[in-house]
Amino acid sequence: MFKNKKTIFLTILAVSLIFLTACGNNGEDIPQAEDNVFLMDTLVQMRAHGENAEVAVEESMERIREIENLMSKTIETSDIYQLNNNPETEIEIDKESKRVLEKALEYAELTAGDFDPTIGALVELWGVGTENAAVPEESEIKDALANTGYEHLRLNDNSAELTKAGVKIDLGGIAKGYAAEEVKKVVQEYEIDHAFVNLGGNVLVIGNKVDGSPWKIGIQDPREGRGNVMAIVDAVDKTIVTSGNYERYFEEDGKLYHHILDPKTGYPAENNLLSVSIISENSFDADALSTAIYVMGLERGMKFIENLEDVDVMFITEELEVYLSSGLKEIVEINDSDFNVIEGEKFAD
Repeated sequence: MFKNKKTIFLTILAVSLIFLTACGNNGEDIPQAEDNVFLMDTLVQMRAHGENAEVAVEESMERIREIENLMSKTIETSDIYQLNNNPETEIEIDKESKRVLEKALEYAELTAGDFDPTIGALVELWGVGTENAAVPEESEIKDALANTGYEHLRLNDNSAELTKAGVKIDLGGIAKGYAAEEVKKVVQEYEIDHAFVNLGGNVLVIGNKVDGSPWKIGIQDPREGRGNVMAIVDAVDKTIVTSGNYERYFEEDGKLYHHILDPKTGYPAENNLLSVSIISENSFDADALSTAIYVMGLERGMKFIENLEDVDVMFITEELEVYLSSGLKEIVEINDSDFNVIEGEKFAD
């Protein structure tokens, strides 16, 4: 499988959610438009059906580009770049950047730090998905951990500040969710009733398919490459966001290291999970939750989700056990006999 001792896998297209069925014969007369553009460090795929489909797709892609320009950590004119490179300085930021940072802090507090937007120093240190990916020295991890902590992010009316030098913001676990919700607004503005957008594994469907049936969204078999589906989710006005240890990783000394870092240990989260899929109506929330729940692990994560309204989760463990939260029994079909479905209620007490 690996060509050499250390191989970096950088997945452009989201590998966790890859099966979106066609619209059906009843929609042949309805205009449709689609596009595929590389934005926010991933391949964004979109299709819309309706009289205004072309302009809706065009404006949606432009909207995503605007968000990238505000929240990228590498674009020098972005709010996040300015924050990261001007510590202990109050930086004026756009109201959209503030909204995403507020939501990130909300989930950092709600999850007791299992989701943390100030994990940038650790992300840079590990370099997963880059040519520089390698296991850091213990001392380096300790130093990077000292430069994390959402308490160091301070938000004011129209500005933000990192109160400690060395702390860096990384919105990779939430910005695409915000972008998906903004696409939904564009689509609704143009009265599009049937559409989907896939932002690197963050899938949002608007309405149903034009033939009246639900969209069929496939969840990838985490053991296989892109295109291998182990479950199908029926979705209408839903978002599905997956975090998996197979999406971006590298191997060193016979061990795999993935990109989902535990903000408390500084290492990739180790909890016997292959993937976590969040199914809900809001992509903004689901994006942050997918990362946090993966870090929490099966038992704590299931309990956490079962205490939220209108949010469900699907866990896949290394033993190929599938745990479904209570709201998924009727809409998820497991189509691979290798996987053993176990109801998740026993963790919900």
